[in-house]
Amino acid sequence: MSLLGRSVTVRVPATTANLGPGFDTLGMALAVYDELTVTARTEPGATVRVVGVGEGEVPTDETNLVVRAIAHTFAAVGQELPGLDLVAHNAIPHGRGMGSSGAAIVSGIMAAKGLLEGVVDFTAEQLLALATELEGHPDNVAPALFGGLTITWVTPDGPRYKKLIVHRGVSPLVAVPQERTMSTALARSLQPDSVPHEDAIFNVSRSALLIAALVQSPELLLAATEDKLHQSYRASAMPETDALIQVLRADGLAAVVSGAGPSILVLGSDPAQRLRAAELIASHAESHWECLMLAVDFRGATVVLHSDDAAA
Repeated sequence: MSLLGRSVTVRVPATTANLGPGFDTLGMALAVYDELTVTARTEPGATVRVVGVGEGEVPTDETNLVVRAIAHTFAAVGQELPGLDLVAHNAIPHGRGMGSSGAAIVSGIMAAKGLLEGVVDFTAEQLLALATELEGHPDNVAPALFGGLTITWVTPDGPRYKKLIVHRGVSPLVAVPQERTMSTALARSLQPDSVPHEDAIFNVSRSALLIAALVQSPELLLAATEDKLHQSYRASAMPETDALIQVLRADGLAAVVSGAGPSILVLGSDPAQRLRAAELIASHAESHWECLMLAVDFRGATVVLHSDDAAA
């Protein structure tokens, strides 16, 4: 089957990972989306047009992360890569701890899935494995793929996930600094090779409690988001983030670093809590922060194949 002229549109949510104690394990999809249209063409290579976040900054050729993810997926299933025209409408902030690289990877994999519809069938486990190969860990790509709250773990046969539905009382806010970014590689470099035994036990208890809080008992979110594995080690690299989190938590709000930072995730147990969080950030921040009051995305990534008018 020829893929030439086939066109797909992909929509992928932002994500927030770790959620405090669930380091490299827990992630949640948020209702901010990157949208991508990909068309197969005769000429080899790829051209990329970016609108919105990253415009004029990200590569617009074969080195673009989305293109690399498409190529990786085609190669993994033994299919010849056609030439590609991409148009990306990006809304997920880059370098802010909202899963922009994971979203780019998932966008490419889902675009490949759509282009290969009727040629190759992909299981959910295959999609997660492909995304994890490129991202390095599954905590962001799983919620980007599947939506909701995800627990991920790695087995000898590859990464696995469990999707859970977040309690309707949970009200997320993401505070995004406008003048600062954070490299995930830098954030990870600040982690120690080992942690005290009691800190590991502490985080195991809080991670278990966090699942209960997010799914059933939002009133437990403050205690459930305590962490001793990663946030304190990274605090020196983002002092304003750390200072604001201390202010928010002292006021009873479940505030944590979103992903690798420097954005802050506040998990309110009702909408009034996130309004209070926004007011505290506005009154205590030393620079400009944008407070995004977001819904949890429950659907995850979607792809529509236009030429066949089919959806997946």
